[in-house]
Amino acid sequence: MKLKVGDKVEVIAGSSKGKTGKIIKTLRKEDKVIVEGVHIVKKHRKGNGQESGGILEVEAPIHASNVMIIDPKTKKRTRIGHSVDKNNKKIRISKKSNEKLD
Repeated sequence: MKLKVGDKVEVIAGSSKGKTGKIIKTLRKEDKVIVEGVHIVKKHRKGNGQESGGILEVEAPIHASNVMIIDPKTKKRTRIGHSVDKNNKKIRISKKSNEKLD
């Protein structure tokens, strides 16, 4: 998976298509990501002595193929490529603008 926590992404498929947000968590084994404010579901929770129960709204995972990273320069969605910098370290770059992704 080429996506990392903190990347700004846009959803390209599904019920949340067109929404943007930051990646909160990556689930590498399942090839899914959790995006802030996207794909909100209601979760019913039973209360116990310390916490009260109720219906919570939480972000659900989205498959990584349904999101694309946003280019920092053009602010449009783009693919991710790899390159080697001066110190022979592998870095991620934007395919649209060849801009380095952090």
